[in-house]
Amino acid sequence: MTTLAGRSTVYAPSAMIATSQPLASSAGLQVLRDGGNAIDAAVAAAAVLSVTEPHMTGIGGDMFAIVWLAKEQKLVALNASGRAGSRMTLDALKARGFRAGSQQGVMSVTVPGALAGWDLLVRTHGRRSLAQSLQPAIGYARDGFPVSPIIAAQWEKEEAFLERDTAAAATYLLNGRAPRAGEWFRNPDYARTLQTIADSGITTFYGGSIGQRIVSHLSARDGFITLDDLKQNTPDWVTPMSATFRGYRVWELPPSNQGIAALEMLRILEPYDLQSMGHNSPSYLHHLIEAKKLAYADLDRFVGDADHLDMPAERMLSDEFINERRSKLNPTRAQERVDPGPLRTQSETVYLTVADDEGNMVSFINSIYDYFGSGIVVPGTGFALHNRGAGFTLTPDLPNTAAPGKRPFHTLIPGFVTRTVNGREQAYMSFGLMGGGVQAQGHVQFLLNHFVFGMDVQASIDAPRFRHYDAQRVALEAPFSDAVRTALTGMGHVLIEQPPVAFGGAQAIIRLTRGYAAGSDPRKDGLAVGY
Repeated sequence: MTTLAGRSTVYAPSAMIATSQPLASSAGLQVLRDGGNAIDAAVAAAAVLSVTEPHMTGIGGDMFAIVWLAKEQKLVALNASGRAGSRMTLDALKARGFRAGSQQGVMSVTVPGALAGWDLLVRTHGRRSLAQSLQPAIGYARDGFPVSPIIAAQWEKEEAFLERDTAAAATYLLNGRAPRAGEWFRNPDYARTLQTIADSGITTFYGGSIGQRIVSHLSARDGFITLDDLKQNTPDWVTPMSATFRGYRVWELPPSNQGIAALEMLRILEPYDLQSMGHNSPSYLHHLIEAKKLAYADLDRFVGDADHLDMPAERMLSDEFINERRSKLNPTRAQERVDPGPLRTQSETVYLTVADDEGNMVSFINSIYDYFGSGIVVPGTGFALHNRGAGFTLTPDLPNTAAPGKRPFHTLIPGFVTRTVNGREQAYMSFGLMGGGVQAQGHVQFLLNHFVFGMDVQASIDAPRFRHYDAQRVALEAPFSDAVRTALTGMGHVLIEQPPVAFGGAQAIIRLTRGYAAGSDPRKDGLAVGY
């Protein structure tokens, strides 16, 4: 099997963290060593990532989490995504030329939910306060850090975009350019913002002084968010959805995000003898790509704000629905156009995972969507506002049609796996794969690597991936052979070239009989580390 890197799986006896940037992993590990639990460490690491990987994440975005509570032996899940501003109407978006899927700028900004999610997680299940969890991030923002290589390369490509906004350029560019790998970067404005939140609580963001500055700045640009929109923001505890696969139970969050597509793909694929096809063989890849088309067609039609679904999400995983979808999979020919299943009424991102010495495990994802989100920085705040509103559609009467107070469709999906041991559900693996539309199809590839082909956690991450885009267009990572490419082309797939970042970045932790095993994606600057 050809892989991208020769990293080894990391093993540790007591606790583990895997993130996409070493300083965030180190900060989370220190929290664990100092007596914090996995929830505290996850929030501390997420805050550091908002400093060290600012084009991907921050308090200007949204977050989701799945948490295994060891003492209670159960999963809980959090949707901390914000809603459209009360002024975001369909007519206003159409009149102003809104571009669904790619919009940036002021029209794309929805209420940021991440900070409220961080706060609720640590208040409900952590041992430390949010103020304590923010301290490592405040230190790096105030004192600076050397920028890591992959992040520096991505940052450099956004120089022209950042120059469109005066405050964004002042915050993220050094003398008109992005910091290079190893170059020192400080964000004193963001340090002050985080310290204000630590001192005064999140109400300063959701309606207080910081919120007032956000609303004032957006209103001057004809934005859609009001102060009441910020004040009314609340994260929601939700019930995760699951599907069984090869003796395990895979968990994803329900709509408004795309996690259900990963479950639908697994259910469509389960009866096939994937192992006999051979790992990453043309036939194997073809079946996965076609299953992805079916599941994503259903995403476009049926998934959006949970309060606006016109078909129960559970029905997309029912035997009847899955059998109908599977019947549409042509085993030898790529389909150009895939319709959604029958209606019956019965990016960019950071992902991290943490496990502690009590057995708590956190699957955590946080994003501002595109690189640097909307591209808008409120002067003096030090962070970019996300463009999650780009996830809406302007097609009328769909669950994801733009409307005031509505949550947009989300690409963010933390994953989790449990197994039944002696009649009891137990935690097995916390995992995720960042990268916009690649996430659900990446989840499935990672899980099949592990459960069907027996790869360890790091090898399952390292294995080369495909990414299907639309119609017959598919991108393959460099390690795929010419023979595989030729065979797929013969089936009707249209192969396109995409940069390494397009294939996402994964982190995962497996609970062993004693201790943990973890992997971190070589496509990122990340690190899995434990003690």
